Amino acid sequence: MGGGRPRFGAMELEHPLATLPRVRGDRDDDGKERRSGTVWTATAHIITAVIGSGVLSLAWAMAQLGWVTGPVTLVLFAVITLYTCGLLADCYRVGDPVTGKRNYTYTEAVKSNLGGWYVWFCGFCQYANMFGTGIGYTITASISAAAINKSNCFHWHGHDADCSQNTSAFIIGFGVVQVVFSQLPNFHKLWWLSIIAAVMSFCYSIIAVGLSLAQTISGPLGKTTLTGTQVGVDVDSAQKVWMAFQALGNVAFAYSYAIILIEIQDTLRSPPAENETMRRATSMGISVTTSFYMLCGCLGYSAFGNAASGNILTGFGFYEPFWLVDFANACIVVHLVGGFQVFCQPLFAAVEGAAAACCPGSTREYGAARLNVFRIVWRTAFVAVITLLAILMPFFNSILGILGSIAFWPLTVFFPVEMYIRQRQVRRFSAKWAALQSLSFVCFLVTVAACAASVQGVLDSLKTYVPFKTRS
Repeated sequence: MGGGRPRFGAMELEHPLATLPRVRGDRDDDGKERRSGTVWTATAHIITAVIGSGVLSLAWAMAQLGWVTGPVTLVLFAVITLYTCGLLADCYRVGDPVTGKRNYTYTEAVKSNLGGWYVWFCGFCQYANMFGTGIGYTITASISAAAINKSNCFHWHGHDADCSQNTSAFIIGFGVVQVVFSQLPNFHKLWWLSIIAAVMSFCYSIIAVGLSLAQTISGPLGKTTLTGTQVGVDVDSAQKVWMAFQALGNVAFAYSYAIILIEIQDTLRSPPAENETMRRATSMGISVTTSFYMLCGCLGYSAFGNAASGNILTGFGFYEPFWLVDFANACIVVHLVGGFQVFCQPLFAAVEGAAAACCPGSTREYGAARLNVFRIVWRTAFVAVITLLAILMPFFNSILGILGSIAFWPLTVFFPVEMYIRQRQVRRFSAKWAALQSLSFVCFLVTVAACAASVQGVLDSLKTYVPFKTRS
């Protein structure tokens, strides 16, 4: 953790990328080991950070938006993310971009450039994103685990067999695994978890693209339209509006990368100035991921049309080869078992740091196993709450839409814009100030609409869902 022992609510959050080993040698200007990252390593980090479970919902999002709005939406989100991440890269150092004081985390950048209530708002957004991501990962991993059973069932008993599964049991199983992993001390220091997660995410993403391409070539193809799902045929007019906005939230989730940009930038060597390298890496990384998203979204839509499932690997548009579908879903489970800890360990450390500052004896460890009563109780309770909420709301697309909303406007647009205005002293009501604020306001409206639609999706699903009984 940067900046000493943090206080709960305004602490510095450390991402596992910040623990990647650096080449020993001379010291950098801040006294730390000389950073060795290049534009290529930063690009690799960006690609592995962006491509993940969000790719699974893009075919469904395309089905809600259609051939015109769908690709345009992907490009617009890419352009906005590219621009605002460029602004954020300029905030790595305070003042001079070459010799200014470094900010090691996103929160520290907000504190250095804005301060005050902005720091607390940033902390809230990060905690909400981490907590929500825990729920989202639990749901996604459990659906994929259930899909493995369904895939085998369909293969052996035919595609018309009743192979529905109760996902609640898989959610509980995932929760038990996370309770055990959460007790491992220094789990967040195991930087190789990011490598495993990256390999797994590439595997299932490439399989999704490959299967979609094979289905598109071999047919039969689903019905596609310029505007996506049709009112009066697939959905009614209210559903069309709600699901289109929910699709925007799903696309926003696929581009949630800004939260770890500062940590990636802190691995770069200089000269050249870190912000210059980071801008180049962001351009390359976003270009690659957007091209990949286009392939996955467009091929998935062309294969299944307006009936594309919410999760392309668990909706069973693909039945064969069943072993490949099984492998892809197994990759998702492995990715998210580690990914859950990657996101939650910084939150664990922050709460325990606050507890240690308040009551020094509360985090005392005992014996060779380093048992800690507070850690056992608090982390188990946290995972239990996550598991319970996942059981009550196991709705993949709606939860992704909510997560995308939480992360997109505040962390990708609002803070980068505000920090850039403050750092560059952009004059109030000038043309540049008005353009930046207009961008932020429009993105805010999109976020509100996507969040409202996703919440509406959850409420609609709850009308027919019964925990432990409803099968999917």
